[in-house]
Amino acid sequence: MTFGRIWLCLSLALAAAQASAEGISRFTLENGLEAVVIEDHRAPVVVHMVWYRAGAADEARGTSGVAHFLEHLMFKGTDELAPGELSATVEANGGSDNAFTSHDYTAYFQRIAADRLELVMRMEADRMRDLVLSEDDWATELQVIIEERNQRIDSDPGALLREQMNAAQYLNHPYGTPVIGWRHEMEALTRADALAWYDRYYAPNNAVLVVAGDVDPAEVERLARLYYGVLAPTEGLGERQRVAEPPQLAERRLTYADPRVQRPYVTRSYLAPERNAGDQSEAAALTVLAELLGGNAATSVLGRALVFGSGKAIAVRVSYDGTSHDETTFGITVVPAAGVSLADAEAALDEALAAFLRDGPDPAQFARISTQISASEIYTRDNVQGMARRYGEALTSGLAIADVQGWPEALRAVSEADVMAAAEAVLVRRRSVTAWLMRPEAEGVRP
Repeated sequence: MTFGRIWLCLSLALAAAQASAEGISRFTLENGLEAVVIEDHRAPVVVHMVWYRAGAADEARGTSGVAHFLEHLMFKGTDELAPGELSATVEANGGSDNAFTSHDYTAYFQRIAADRLELVMRMEADRMRDLVLSEDDWATELQVIIEERNQRIDSDPGALLREQMNAAQYLNHPYGTPVIGWRHEMEALTRADALAWYDRYYAPNNAVLVVAGDVDPAEVERLARLYYGVLAPTEGLGERQRVAEPPQLAERRLTYADPRVQRPYVTRSYLAPERNAGDQSEAAALTVLAELLGGNAATSVLGRALVFGSGKAIAVRVSYDGTSHDETTFGITVVPAAGVSLADAEAALDEALAAFLRDGPDPAQFARISTQISASEIYTRDNVQGMARRYGEALTSGLAIADVQGWPEALRAVSEADVMAAAEAVLVRRRSVTAWLMRPEAEGVRP
């Protein structure tokens, strides 16, 4: 696609996004429930989401995994719904539903025909305060989440390495504890633990309702008042209280050897700032930096240097997501080419980063990346469920509606100088963790 066509498509998408932004409204119920309504009348579909400001980072020490455990238990019965009835009803009406847990939030959603909004809202509101857990329910589901850990973490060397890296990255902050939980603590979770978490955090004054699609805001508010408005808030909940991360003064390094490793790699994470309400400039610069360094293997800085330049790597990945309540990470992974050691791959990475910090980005490359990021951001906002998720994530991570709406402009405002300032501030080894994933035969080699 030519540069002119990119800008034409970008302009058309921008107009659509602006029109969508004008269809965003909000209200707050007397019991504290915050609600966002996103109008999109292109199809007779609605996405109904409830987000709780409670995730793995809010767990008490020793009960890791309880947030995710309760997510599973929420699909059991209530005083009005039999176990599994909510999901079965959604499916019978042609919809889909699911849930997910992160460090900062737990969210539940249904995607269904717009004329079924009241049905799903009634059921979701019912389980906000009236969950019923039998002895069999919680014991069976505990085995389910332990098996989930077996499959997703314990059977995956890369996942085990990431878990160890996170624990090393955060010296004090609970982001160092895995969302799914440490296995020995998961095995000790009880029905009482789950209910204590539920009673404290699953309340209207700790929740954000997001409804997106072919809806009328006045009708959404009427239904919300009817079903959510009657629910009692949790008294004395207060603001989130999390321990702070101390200054990180020393680089951390680790290796992990596992016979299941098929492709060794070197990976590094740096402590990095998150998007902040009212000032997203540094996070925007880091978003552009991640794309510049590793967004495209053929054109990115590290791709050109390590894959198509020296040939010392077959893949380079760079990651950064600033939607986080507290400090997050900026990550780089290099997969060495055949015959290239992890030490040589890391040395090549350090050399390429040093060259970038010295020389800065190519101006033409920077302009192209900036355009692509703006276009990608706008196209993403053209998805109803994606929009609902953006607002839910933001509002449960300390951001406001204005920050979500201002994010594209924050990205467009990033300059080369902003990117270099962010790179120099974040790519600091004393705030990093470098890890080697290897096979056992290389276990005698240490970084």
